[in-house]
Amino acid sequence: MLRFPLRLAADLAKARIARIGRGDSAAPSVLLVRPVEQVHSSRFESSTFSAEAKAGTELLSFVRDSAAPVVWIGGPDPLLHPEMAQLTRCINGHGQHVFLETDGALLRRRIHEFRPVSRLFLTVPLNGLEESHDLRAARPGAFLNAVKALQAARLCGFFTCIHARVHEDTHLDEIAALLAFGNTLDVDGFVISPAAPSSANPRSASLQQKTAEAGKLIGNRWWQFFSRLAEPALNGARLSPQMESQTRSILEGESDPREEGVKVA
Repeated sequence: MLRFPLRLAADLAKARIARIGRGDSAAPSVLLVRPVEQVHSSRFESSTFSAEAKAGTELLSFVRDSAAPVVWIGGPDPLLHPEMAQLTRCINGHGQHVFLETDGALLRRRIHEFRPVSRLFLTVPLNGLEESHDLRAARPGAFLNAVKALQAARLCGFFTCIHARVHEDTHLDEIAALLAFGNTLDVDGFVISPAAPSSANPRSASLQQKTAEAGKLIGNRWWQFFSRLAEPALNGARLSPQMESQTRSILEGESDPREEGVKVA
């Protein structure tokens, strides 16, 4: 059974009250940080991509300038950044929750650098079950590596989370099966968001609807709420007035988190 951490719920509520006091109720609750960027280079007819890590001081300055209670570290695998463990500790020490999203390829190799604290969620993206995930990753065995990374993180005492991206061709029954599979892994959280739009594939109303329907399958109102709260940051948008109204309703007590099984952390 998924359980939403009481500390995270409390910090989201406190951050909202602080935003109201500042007169900035639409400020984001989730800040996206991309510590590694893909650098495209081409020579004649060949093209290659390499990873370039941003300076740790630049990243920390960016985070500390934000009042967001949650920092989502994503983009190209953050574990490609040599200082990621230290950066994560600094952000946690600043009182912010961290969702560190990694495809799992490097996690087992570097997990000893991290500390299993209550404000850190090791998050693995899964685009469906094995066949679908491996196809989208264009790498056979990607799903099994991700699962092994989740299992290793769980055994080491970390909070774990699955991030499922919904695509135009995603079937809801596969999302339901993925949720059931996540429960067998005893993951703590489940976040669902639509696939990031691109110029070739702009987001459609049907995808938004499918994502909303997929979110209802989570079975935990607080993780469903958090998925919607994180979605604008994950896709480079701001919180809509409608979502802000829904946030206010939940954080002011419309849904008691204890009814959903809140984990004290």
